Amino acid sequence: MGWLQASCAIPFNFICEIMILRKSGYSLAEMVAVIMIIGALAFIAIPQLNFAALHHKQASTIAKRIVTDLRRTRALAISNAAINTAGFRLQMLGSAPYTAYQIVDANSGTVIEIQNIDSPISCTGGSQFKFGSLGNLLSGSDTSLSVSSEGRAYTITIISATGLVQCIES
Repeated sequence: MGWLQASCAIPFNFICEIMILRKSGYSLAEMVAVIMIIGALAFIAIPQLNFAALHHKQASTIAKRIVTDLRRTRALAISNAAINTAGFRLQMLGSAPYTAYQIVDANSGTVIEIQNIDSPISCTGGSQFKFGSLGNLLSGSDTSLSVSSEGRAYTITIISATGLVQCIES
């Protein structure tokens, strides 16, 4: 300890205290450099992300929503059978791939609800599903519909005699 004091006018304890204080935090320049490096890596990595998982989830959600609305259309036809013998229908809008669908009162032509189908999702197949007062599909109705997005596909089928709606992942 004496040799350091002899060559330098600053005491050894003072130097140790400065070194300890200096190591207790990061300078602004170090923080800015780290943030810039992280920003550059994010700028490179984010466009490379594959959004296929998101599109798969969207396809699943759309398929389940269509199944639910087909079952709802059937339930409306059954529950309103006494006053509406024409039934209800779920009608796809636009040409395949469809962009939306609507639930319609077949007796009065009143639109009950309209639902949009998001653009990365492809919905093809049948265009009209008309349920009678017993819950069955009426003649002229389609029996299947396909919903897909980037490798994942769902097939929705309706059994004509009973109106049972099924959704199977392909």
